[in-house]
Amino acid sequence: MALPNAYAQYNNSKVLTASPAELTLMLYEGAIKFCNIAEAAVDQKDIPKAHQNILKVQHIIEYLRQTLDMRYAVAGDFERIYVYLERRLVEANTKKDKEILKEVNAHLHSVRDNWKDIMRINRERGSV
Repeated sequence: MALPNAYAQYNNSKVLTASPAELTLMLYEGAIKFCNIAEAAVDQKDIPKAHQNILKVQHIIEYLRQTLDMRYAVAGDFERIYVYLERRLVEANTKKDKEILKEVNAHLHSVRDNWKDIMRINRERGSV
């Protein structure tokens, strides 16, 4: 029983010590994870599980959208991406459509990978 508790403490400290950029990366990773679970649930015809995990992805995207700093021009680009993903997730949830989930997942991977590249470049420049 101590092992799960130690793992939870590790994860908690990982979040508490993460930079804002690392927290954003964790959110992208979480969205991808829940999207993968939703895809599998659709395959298994587990409608409640698919619904629950699509909602988790939606909540993450909604949070990312709400925390955009609109003083920066690039925030408008992220806003458009997040609005599009939210719309597609609603459609995927309504239809329990795996192809839409695959599309959303591909976009999430792309944004996550670009975010990782930006973090790496900033680290190399000493900005983070």
